[in-house]
Amino acid sequence: MRLLTWNIQCGKGCDGVTDLARIVRIARETCDADVFCFQEVSASFSRHDGGSDQSAELAALLPGYMPVFRPAIETVDRTGGLHRFGNMTLSRLPVVQINNHILPWPGAGTGRSMRRHALEVTIEAAFGPVRIVNTHLEYHSVAQREAQIMRLLELQEDASTSPKAPTRAPDEPYKSQTVAASSLMCGDFNFDVTEPQHAMIDRSSRSGLNYRDAWSVVRGGGQRSPTCGLYDHVQWTAGPDCRDFIFATEDLAGRLSKIDVNGQTDASDHQPVWIELADNMQVQRTRPDSG
Repeated sequence: MRLLTWNIQCGKGCDGVTDLARIVRIARETCDADVFCFQEVSASFSRHDGGSDQSAELAALLPGYMPVFRPAIETVDRTGGLHRFGNMTLSRLPVVQINNHILPWPGAGTGRSMRRHALEVTIEAAFGPVRIVNTHLEYHSVAQREAQIMRLLELQEDASTSPKAPTRAPDEPYKSQTVAASSLMCGDFNFDVTEPQHAMIDRSSRSGLNYRDAWSVVRGGGQRSPTCGLYDHVQWTAGPDCRDFIFATEDLAGRLSKIDVNGQTDASDHQPVWIELADNMQVQRTRPDSG
């Protein structure tokens, strides 16, 4: 199973050109992914989208994948026009459950920030159901970001301490619901690997299955490939760093076989990150002292 996550910045590249076809082409060249997770997808809500529904465009560019778009923000203008902005997951593996979690927004009126969410799509992998959590945390506020992390950890604790197997009864609400304990959580977290917010996730010790940084599991504590700021020097004045991650629950650690970053493309201000999981368990790795 392969997954690719990418903050596509509404398809706007560092050359100032908005091109969703380029995004999809580079994503597919980077990794023949079973699941694509995109952040910053707009439907008439960005000056870069040209008034179009980017979720529909991405779905058309990826035939054979089930498209799931959910907004963090959804507003209606005075003419009745709908404007949406959020995350999108596309899967060619069977999808059995979809949930959209609106994340905490403390102090919403005290500074620049916006509503954030986590799109949760449960897919059937060869080794069982997995919840794919596609998220994008607040950039401007540490307090909001930490509150959002706590909510994500609560959702994982709830799922892994009371899982529910898929039953494929979509016409019956009580019987159809799925809660998978195993999870991959990915996206733009807007913290660097050296910041305390990273440790909140990677060193969590709640009941049930906890998340671990997949890069640390596969590659240890060595040099990381930057995931943003390589080419857009106007926005990322501090230079390149790592803000995009894939976290895997502890039970999936033995399946993680590859993880990498496409550092060559400038089709967005962030870089695509991809991971591969083996159908069979690999040799259990020892976690490094630092991640």
